[in-house]
Amino acid sequence: MSDEAAPQTPADSIDPEDKKIITLARSVRARNGAPEGAAVRDETGRTYVAGSVALESLRLSALQTAVAMAVASGAKGLEAAAVVSAAEAVAADDLAAVRDLGGAGTPVLLAGPDGTLRLTTPAS
Repeated sequence: MSDEAAPQTPADSIDPEDKKIITLARSVRARNGAPEGAAVRDETGRTYVAGSVALESLRLSALQTAVAMAVASGAKGLEAAAVVSAAEAVAADDLAAVRDLGGAGTPVLLAGPDGTLRLTTPAS
């Protein structure tokens, strides 16, 4: 990882607002039976929740969809993002979407299907 910041390991205590977006992402994943769920918090504290979109003509990850929903609702920035997935890492395209709206330092939380935070990484 040359120019990229190294991922941080999860802290023992999670900020309540970050825990909230993890819970929301986990809920949408369970409700839709999707492989992943995501939630983002914008600069005003509003949250946007989404699952993956898998249409014949349109494919978006859960995090890309949540970022798109924030943009479509008028968000000007992001404070944080969360993905609940069995994946071991956040996809580069997902980090890019968060970076586009929130900036390179926006934290992206990756939690397992049980909601346990596994990784926090900047969207750089």
